[in-house]
Amino acid sequence: MQFHNLKKNKANRKAKQVGRGGTRGKTSGKGTKGQNARAGRKKRPEMRDIIKRFPKLRGRGKNSLKTRKVKPLPINMSRIKSHFKEGEEINAKTLLAKGLIKTISGRLPKVKILNG
Repeated sequence: MQFHNLKKNKANRKAKQVGRGGTRGKTSGKGTKGQNARAGRKKRPEMRDIIKRFPKLRGRGKNSLKTRKVKPLPINMSRIKSHFKEGEEINAKTLLAKGLIKTISGRLPKVKILNG
């Protein structure tokens, strides 16, 4: 092996580019002039403007995550059969009168009859 037959282990390093031909010249990758080219470049996100238009929901307090829907009270068919005769009308008022349900803050609750 002779000296002129030797090959390098590593390829030549790419020379650092200078001036307008460099990788980060002129606008430094920021495009053109104006707000976008300035340092900081804080632009208000468009979604924030959309969110700001909606009114805030006030007055829920610590119960903000609780649902406003009233859940129905489940009652088994076996309890109804023991308190009512066959052919008798069954509704929230009659269930309240027989003592099977209670009022919730002065209102009659929704009732769900379960077969069991």
